[in-house]
Amino acid sequence: MAERTSSAEIPGCPAGAPDAADRRDGAGPGRAGGSLGGQHVSAHEDGQAYAADAAGRPDTADVTDRPDTATVSGRPDSAVVRDALGVGVAVGLSGFAFGVTSAGSGLTVAQTCALSLLAFTGASQFALVGALAGGGNPLTASVGAIFLSMRNAFYGLRLSQLLALPRAVRPLAAHFVIDETTAVSLAQSGRRAVRIGFAVTGISLYLLWNLTTLLGALGAEAIGDTDTWGLDAAGPAVFLALLAPMVRTATERAVAAIAVLLGLGLLSVLPQGVPVLAAALAVPMVLYGVRRKTPGSDVDGGKGR
Repeated sequence: MAERTSSAEIPGCPAGAPDAADRRDGAGPGRAGGSLGGQHVSAHEDGQAYAADAAGRPDTADVTDRPDTATVSGRPDSAVVRDALGVGVAVGLSGFAFGVTSAGSGLTVAQTCALSLLAFTGASQFALVGALAGGGNPLTASVGAIFLSMRNAFYGLRLSQLLALPRAVRPLAAHFVIDETTAVSLAQSGRRAVRIGFAVTGISLYLLWNLTTLLGALGAEAIGDTDTWGLDAAGPAVFLALLAPMVRTATERAVAAIAVLLGLGLLSVLPQGVPVLAAALAVPMVLYGVRRKTPGSDVDGGKGR
């Protein structure tokens, strides 16, 4: 008779595990006829398999079934929708100011509404009608508005990573890449929340902006000066309220401060729209200063500290 091999004699086999002979005889749990995955194994190999199980070998089902952290949101959908609607409604009311300003600059109701429907970037629209109201050349005014709207292209580079939308949807989504949708999207955690915030903000703002643009253009004479209503400040105020909590580190505060100084300082010497783009120079300026202060920085071409 063959000598029985005890589990205690098998290297790497934990005490108390069924003996190899018992497993080959069908006594082991989950075993049949001395096979492991349909193949005969020796006592030593069987003991190593049990040792691997006892050591906590990961279950492949547990690994593959884990949710992607990029798709998990840390906030309820209702909270994201509430915040997005708040931004859409608050900024959408600024369409009154644009409608009145546009009509006052000499544009017709149809031209005013077409700007909101097709351009849909508030600051650029205000820059265009403001230049026209001041007697500026239409071509020059259009160039300034285009320069100002170029910031949306940089927003799109970041949002394309966060949203990860299908290719068929991207051209439509690009029309909604503006200050407010970017700010709301960046404030979320998780791809689902980012998509909800982007969509709700964009759709609500687009609908309300165009509606109030029409009402403002039709009732321009009755509303009068928009400065008395304060509608022209609603958009920037909401944008700053969204941006402020995201500026946390000293580097971010330095970038924000220098950008404000550049933007305000260049208003009187550059065409409309250009100072906003020039304010982006604050980023490389601050990063250059930070690298200069960092030990071991190669900003000087690797010539030493």
